[in-house]
Amino acid sequence: MKYAIKIHKISTVDELPNAWNLEDFKALLEKFDFPDAQSTDLKELQELLFMAITDYETNEAAAIVLDYKLSEHLTEGQIDQLSHEMLLDKVSEEYPKIELHKDLFNVNQLLYKAYNGKFHNTKATIVDFEITPLTNADEEITKEIVLKCFAKNLDSHSLILRLFSDQLNAVEAFEEANDVIWELHKKDTSYKMITSDYWISKDEFLHQEFECEIDFFEED
Repeated sequence: MKYAIKIHKISTVDELPNAWNLEDFKALLEKFDFPDAQSTDLKELQELLFMAITDYETNEAAAIVLDYKLSEHLTEGQIDQLSHEMLLDKVSEEYPKIELHKDLFNVNQLLYKAYNGKFHNTKATIVDFEITPLTNADEEITKEIVLKCFAKNLDSHSLILRLFSDQLNAVEAFEEANDVIWELHKKDTSYKMITSDYWISKDEFLHQEFECEIDFFEED
């Protein structure tokens, strides 16, 4: 299937829009022994949370935020281990379960800002683009389609090309595409894609406009 892509903007960010809301901050403030925060101002609640967090040791704070965000996916032992590893490694890039990378990124960046840099700083990539199906290609644009198209426009050293060669070339099913791309939003004819800078960085894109052909895995 063939598609035409036009990239309008590529941004590198250190936090995701709407990663945390008022309810998140109020719930976390309770967990950090700062209950009954009455403010409805997101920035004010964030500042209160940062002050509350820094009263704790870094691994203790990490465990509390990890438990709040990921207790449905991780055991108590895994959370404890990650709370220590986060100070040493970029776990939101290296953790083997890539379906957790987005939440780990949000946790990491909250702690990074609260502690003024004691945790590793990690980045995300946001791409605003248009994609046009050509020659009877699927009209419904999925994360797999976007990732396969973008892969045709990346520098040859890209991690995506090295790790997912068989999936990109339709030798295997590309189930990981749904986790590699964190968010895909459509507005009118334009799209916004969000992923980790670890997977796709701004500097890896070769062209602002291009056409490409992609294939899909078919079981025998």
